[in-house]
Amino acid sequence: MKIIVPMAGRGSRLRPHSLTVPKPLIPVAGQPIVHRLVKDIVKVLKQPVDEIAFVLGDPAWFGDDVVESLKALATSLGAKPSIYRQDQPLGTGHAIMCAKPSLSGPAVIAYADTLIRAEFDLDPNADSVIWTKKVANPKAYGVVKLNSKQEIVELVEKPETFVSDQAVIGIYYFKDVEVLKDKLQEVLDENVMNGGEYQINDGIKRMMADGKIFKTGTVDEWMDCGNKNVTLETNTRMLGFLKADGEEQMIAKSVINNNSTVIEPCYIGEHVELDNATVGPNVSIGDNCVIKNSSVKNSLIQNHTNIKNATLDNAMIGNHVTYNGDFKAISIGDYSVLE
Repeated sequence: MKIIVPMAGRGSRLRPHSLTVPKPLIPVAGQPIVHRLVKDIVKVLKQPVDEIAFVLGDPAWFGDDVVESLKALATSLGAKPSIYRQDQPLGTGHAIMCAKPSLSGPAVIAYADTLIRAEFDLDPNADSVIWTKKVANPKAYGVVKLNSKQEIVELVEKPETFVSDQAVIGIYYFKDVEVLKDKLQEVLDENVMNGGEYQINDGIKRMMADGKIFKTGTVDEWMDCGNKNVTLETNTRMLGFLKADGEEQMIAKSVINNNSTVIEPCYIGEHVELDNATVGPNVSIGDNCVIKNSSVKNSLIQNHTNIKNATLDNAMIGNHVTYNGDFKAISIGDYSVLE
């Protein structure tokens, strides 16, 4: 089994936090989004993964440190790491084709801007499985249309009339991903574009037209990381799941606690100093931070940041930030100073 992870986008909706760190590398509940996603997929598959291929953007943006972290992630899961580049933002189908040498055999394709919680077995009779989640407002999503056999027969983008309430979340399984590769090659050769981009859906629709069987794999939880507010909501939900799972070391042993209170669930990284502070619930704090004379809840703080005299709620703060103030629902990018 292989996992293909297209992650070349800049994550503009998550700015300013994605101005200096690619969105998939932004930590949620103590781990980068893409790390959690890949680990969760490996857990769901319940079978060995022998290769994980990452499709990155411009090397000036996705540099050597990003490459090394992704290689280490794959290796830690017992898989061979492969790194590819998408030099132009030409869509989801184009991104997949940038990993052409890895497109053979069974594979999962997962776009790195979402997190899941799921437990199920892959249908052995399906040529492909598309992960979906039941949603209250199908008009806002791309959804699947099912026949009487519960097979997917059509993909419909933001339907005006009801088709189904099963939204496509951007994770796909292919029994033989080379079939998708061949269909996407046709899309590229014929220059079939939607919105100025080559889309995975056009390859999938050609597979359906050839009679390939597509089934749904329904996830229990689908958590987005598209902008600041939903990322904070995802952080809260993930902390709750980790606590319920009995996750160890959510609060590092190296944390220095001076007259401070921690209200779980929280993730607190290495060498954090809490001084006359109240932290939690639903707070993630990265390594080497100082929180002094402050109250922080429902917030996400990255690494090497100093917070003083603050009352924070629904705040997202980047790396190497110095903040001294009394605002609450704030969003501060890396290397900012507010004193």
